[in-house]
Formats: sequence, C-alpha cells, structure tokens
Amino acid sequence: MSETDDRYRTGLIVGRFCPPHLGHRFVIGWAAQRCERLVVFVNTRDGEVVPGALRAQWLQDMTPEATVVEVHHNLETNFDDEELWAQWIDLFRSKWPFPDDGPHAVFSSDFYIDELARRLGAEAVVVDPDRSAVPISATLIREYPGEYLSYLAPAVRAWVEENWVKA
Repeated sequence: MSETDDRYRTGLIVGRFCPPHLGHRFVIGWAAQRCERLVVFVNTRDGEVVPGALRAQWLQDMTPEATVVEVHHNLETNFDDEELWAQWIDLFRSKWPFPDDGPHAVFSSDFYIDELARRLGAEAVVVDPDRSAVPISATLIREYPGEYLSYLAPAVRAWVEENWVKA
C-alpha cells in the first residue's frame, strides 16, 4: 500500500472472463476501492467461444473504474514450467500500462495468484475465495448457460441467450 493512505498505487486482475459475470464485477469493484489505479488483463486466444475483444469491451463497460486490456496470446498454462512462467511474466510486463510503477497488488478469488504476484513483485490479495458475495463461476455459466442468466450484465446476457442458450 502507498505511504499516504491505505490503498495500493496499482493493482492487477488477470483472467479469461469467459464470459464476464457479476462475480467478476464484484471482485473488480472491491479491488478498485483499494487501488489508485486498477488494471484488468483479459487473456484471450484465437478460437475461443466468446471473442476476446468482446469480453474486454463488456468488462470495460461493466467496470469503468478499471483499465481493461486485452492480452492476446498463444501460451499454455503449466504452473510447473519455469520457461512458460517467464514467457507469461514478459507478456504481462509488455502489456502493463504504467511503466516502472507496479503492479503493487494482484487480486483474485483464486489462490494461484500467490505465485503470479510473487513473480511480479506484488502482494497477492485473495478476494472472496468461497464466492459467497456472488455465488457464480464462468465455468457454471459455460456448462449451464440458461440457468445462470441472472448473473450476467444485460449485454452479456443477450449475447449468451443468442449464442449459447438458443444454439
């Protein structure tokens, strides 16, 4: 946290947000209250069911208090591969919009962020790991889209209804 108050100068949230839902909105809002500047990286790859640019736009619309950055890549995820970790950190540093300033904190509902935060020289802040504030996950929405529409912002809900529920 900064010396002048109880807020971090910069914070980072990383995810696929496929699709973004109100639980994501909760975590981003919670983190934004604790940061002077918050960045949300939307990890995207070719061929995903929801285009990455669309997910990033939805998140920016849902969370104007954050800076949303689409991070398009072709990297795998393997937490045991040091070379892959180095590639991820290089990618994230190349997309970070505040050169020489942060991130100071990495926020997530998942405990895997401890290692990411360590490698970025930031503090890991786990937010609502039990998802009690908003009991939803993107996995549930992808598996049962029609059952969880109430957890989606209107634009996301309309897209999901058109492309997943009716498909």
